[in-house]
Amino acid sequence: MPEEHAHAAVLLRRRRMVDSAGLTPPVRRSAWQWLRRPLTIQSGMSALQAELVQRGFLLSVGLYRHCSGLSAPALAGFGRALLDLLDAESGHDQHHVPLFRGFPESVLGNTETFYINRIFARLLQEPEQPCVLCGDAKSVHAVSPCAHLVCRTCWDGADFSACPLCLRRINPNDPFLQPSFDEVQPAHVRSDRLRLLTLAPTDAAQSTVAALLTRRSPLSAADRADLLVLLADADPSWLPDEIPVRETRALVLAHFLADHPELIDRTGTATDVLRLLYALMDADPGLRTPPVRRKSLPRATRRLVLERLDRLPAETLIEDLRRHERAWKRIAENLHPFEFATRHPLAALAFAVLRRTEVDLSTAAGRAVAGEAARHPFVRLENGRLTTSTFASRVEAALETRPTHALDLLRQRPGELVRRLVHLARLLPADQHGALVDALATAVSDVSPVVLTAALGQVRTPPGDLRLFFPRGGTARIWTRVDDREPLPTELATALAGVLVGEMLRRATDLPRLRRVFLDEELARLAAPSSERSASSTLLRMTRGSAVPIPQDELLRLFLHWVEPSARRVDLDLSVAVFDEEWGFVGLCDYTRLRFDQDALVHSGDLTSAPGPHGSTEFVDLDLRAVRRVGGRYVLPVVFSYNNVPFDQLERGFVGVMRQPTGLFDPAAVEERFDLTGPAKILLPFGVDLQTKDLRWYDVNLSAAGYGHNIAKYGGHLALMAATMEEVHGAGDRVSLWEICCWHAAARTGEVVVRCADGSVVGYVRGEAEDVSGFARRLTARLEPDRVWDQDAADRADFAAVLTADITPRAGAQVFALHPQLLDPATHTLIDAPQLLSALAPDTRAHAPAALPS
Repeated sequence: MPEEHAHAAVLLRRRRMVDSAGLTPPVRRSAWQWLRRPLTIQSGMSALQAELVQRGFLLSVGLYRHCSGLSAPALAGFGRALLDLLDAESGHDQHHVPLFRGFPESVLGNTETFYINRIFARLLQEPEQPCVLCGDAKSVHAVSPCAHLVCRTCWDGADFSACPLCLRRINPNDPFLQPSFDEVQPAHVRSDRLRLLTLAPTDAAQSTVAALLTRRSPLSAADRADLLVLLADADPSWLPDEIPVRETRALVLAHFLADHPELIDRTGTATDVLRLLYALMDADPGLRTPPVRRKSLPRATRRLVLERLDRLPAETLIEDLRRHERAWKRIAENLHPFEFATRHPLAALAFAVLRRTEVDLSTAAGRAVAGEAARHPFVRLENGRLTTSTFASRVEAALETRPTHALDLLRQRPGELVRRLVHLARLLPADQHGALVDALATAVSDVSPVVLTAALGQVRTPPGDLRLFFPRGGTARIWTRVDDREPLPTELATALAGVLVGEMLRRATDLPRLRRVFLDEELARLAAPSSERSASSTLLRMTRGSAVPIPQDELLRLFLHWVEPSARRVDLDLSVAVFDEEWGFVGLCDYTRLRFDQDALVHSGDLTSAPGPHGSTEFVDLDLRAVRRVGGRYVLPVVFSYNNVPFDQLERGFVGVMRQPTGLFDPAAVEERFDLTGPAKILLPFGVDLQTKDLRWYDVNLSAAGYGHNIAKYGGHLALMAATMEEVHGAGDRVSLWEICCWHAAARTGEVVVRCADGSVVGYVRGEAEDVSGFARRLTARLEPDRVWDQDAADRADFAAVLTADITPRAGAQVFALHPQLLDPATHTLIDAPQLLSALAPDTRAHAPAALPS
């Protein structure tokens, strides 16, 4: 993809803005060319709009006027580039041909007979001999390149797209593959699927960068890639005064460091410097995985890094180095800190403590290190080697023996105090609970809102059957264990939650006032923004654990597409497992069973290879009503790498879901798409609960070992993981986007309109004697409303937060919408979920006691 198109692709995918300068080609056309192939603006615009509608998009008024002002050749080039980007986004640009080209009608109902016939034909068929299945002597011929002997009578070459015996792709020009029917293109697109494309303003890239850099939660790999694309034409003036997420800051600093070395002063700790070094070495600045190979650093960079380390406080420097001991030891092999010991003695001292280096006073470096050590009483010399104790080790020791002392230590570090809040609450004796609440009230004013919402969810979540853990690493793997912890005392949990919510309300009160807020009750299904480090690249940017409603009578079509590397065969399988109310296994649909309960689940056929350039595609149709009739409640789609090849070795690969598609692959019906990335071999993208009519995003990988991965091997593990996810995120104790929007509304306005799940619209009005905390509590819990409102209440709202933007807010209003549909960014300020939380960032009143809610 050309660089200017990559820039345009980011703006198009993230904000539905079209970068006309990047997509319009510099074309000229002579009079002779006009005579040979006349083009008119009117015909070009009609063709472009028709193509866009089939993909589910419309042009905004501003973009339509811009396109109308282009010359005909420029419009043709612009339209083709725009359509190519939209097709690449949905997956429509790929060649989607399932094993059974007549899917779903031609899929066999008896998978066992199909399998037996394949095995007989593959093992017993001999060259120039009659077919072992039908006895025809003239219809058996080899196919290319697998050379299996295939009977043209027994196997329909107009329906198969691969060898019917080994299920591998064959030469598309092989005579066995007879012409098949032409797929009927969709004649119309449902109006609720149409989305608006707008003309990107000149500062679109800079504002998108600013939104990513000010986000308070770590970026996903896809977000980091988008950020680097947009930074290609940027300069340091684009950078905000504060980049709150440290790994995002490291990524940006690494991009500019060569030309602007002074930016290294924006690293605040040694761990920040380590993140920067990882980014310079093309590794993960989140420090979850080490660099694949060590990359030499220029001498000027090494001096710059050591100079920065030398200016940090000695105790925190040594502590940060020991916190990531293994990583710093690897980095030290590149930095050569003792080479610069006389110039940067503190940095050399820190590495001497880290590496337990013997101090040799006969050398200049040894004397410099010893002299620096004498200036710091917490550094001790033992047997010729330097040692010290860190803050973290003192906290851990205190938690084991003296929890009250641990509380005193953690008062010094507000973020650590909040992260360990629940642990402390269980360890401290009852007479210290008041001290813990007071310490929290002092600490919260200096802590990130992401940390506060995570702590609030932990405080409110009672111990249950299972706990959920996401270990650090390059992919989103999870594991569970029985939750045998004691519940927090009710009074303590209430007090701690009150402090946390009170701080969020205090911060929201400082934001600009609003006259009216319009909220959608369905926002309670969406989880609050959190860390997205291991999130897959998707079309909808939702936090793991969020759910969206689906009508139970809809047809879903899953799709899996992949292309294997040239030197290795990759066999991916798209499978579906069905479980009942108690997570008992009901049935499956995969390569071993192409149909489940006739048409409840229908598989398009198993393809066992995916050579380029076209690759392979598998589909599964889900009739949710039919699945419910046979006792199924939970439906879990899974992607398996059958022959144990990690996803990151694919040339490309993605899995997604369409809702009521027209035709085989309908780009307008694509609801979500997950990229297959990382070293994982099993992906559980989402689950469907047929009782609550929720489709919940999981986006988790399961550990895999050996060969032959399928549902039969991992069914119990899948049920356990999904049940834990449903229990953790479905209970309602974790902070939701609804709650965050209620904090904004209660603190910033006295008039809130709520659209209920049943479609009715009610209003909440803050009473004259009602404080902010009480109003927020009444609004969040959706207690008895003050009045019934008209359906057009959103027309006069300054701020609206909805699941689907089927409203018409007033011009200039701020709007969050998971599905923006036809909202125009030129008329409204569209914001995303992380921006809602970033607005509640801590202010400069560090360590100021937070007002407790009444």
